[in-house]
Amino acid sequence: MTSSSEGDGVAPDAEREAPSASDAERAPLPSAAAEPARSPATIAGAPDDEAAAGAEPVESGPDPERLRARFGRPFEAGDVIFREGEPGTEAYLLEEGRIRLIKKVRGAERSLMVLKPGDLFGESALLGGAARWSTAIALSRGVALALDQGTLQNLVERNPAVALRIIKQLVGRLRDAEDQIEIMMLTDTQSKVVNALLKLAQQSRAASGSSANGASFAISPMELSTRVGLDVDTVKRAVQQLREGQYLRVADERLEIPDIDALRRLFSLLGLKDEIRGEQ
Repeated sequence: MTSSSEGDGVAPDAEREAPSASDAERAPLPSAAAEPARSPATIAGAPDDEAAAGAEPVESGPDPERLRARFGRPFEAGDVIFREGEPGTEAYLLEEGRIRLIKKVRGAERSLMVLKPGDLFGESALLGGAARWSTAIALSRGVALALDQGTLQNLVERNPAVALRIIKQLVGRLRDAEDQIEIMMLTDTQSKVVNALLKLAQQSRAASGSSANGASFAISPMELSTRVGLDVDTVKRAVQQLREGQYLRVADERLEIPDIDALRRLFSLLGLKDEIRGEQ
């Protein structure tokens, strides 16, 4: 996220808003070239017909090149990976690029999140026969690994590191959902943005193990707008106000919060002002 010369608070989104599900009427994610029929992949080890040569040890982990060659699905910006309501048959691990998840609420499309490399999505396919809960649209060119239920189960069973990564992602997804519920309960626009920035700052500090009173993290205008449930322009104006108050800086595609305690005090003040307005 970079600062713009016009001082609009957040730099123009390099990714820009992806086409909505209704605008991106493209074919779903293309399938990889057909392969000879064989039993479900023992992804981290040898295929069944190579078992005599000895299975690859669990500790070695899956071979990324082998995974991509067999399960990789390329996509272009604007491609629809899957649509809300469709039957889910595969979950996806994002290798390259970015994906936006959208859900229809009372006829309007709402962004749920923006996915980055390493994220698991479309996990409803693991429930067997469950319909897709959202629409996934590519924001950029990239590659995802398409894994059916049996293949992903095999991968998890043979690779504890992969299983742990997926568990951490699902726990993080639950935490983000709880954060979004808390943010949605706030009525003031600035309070929503400040609350989201505080949570991101805390997560950044925890991940780095830092005890400093400041934090720095990368986030695009679209990602921040998704977290707070506001449009991108509204978020940019709110961030600009925080910049003018010297509560944050924008540099090298990152947001820098020099004094988290000061931002907390601002959040408390905004809450007090909201209470006063409610009593009037």
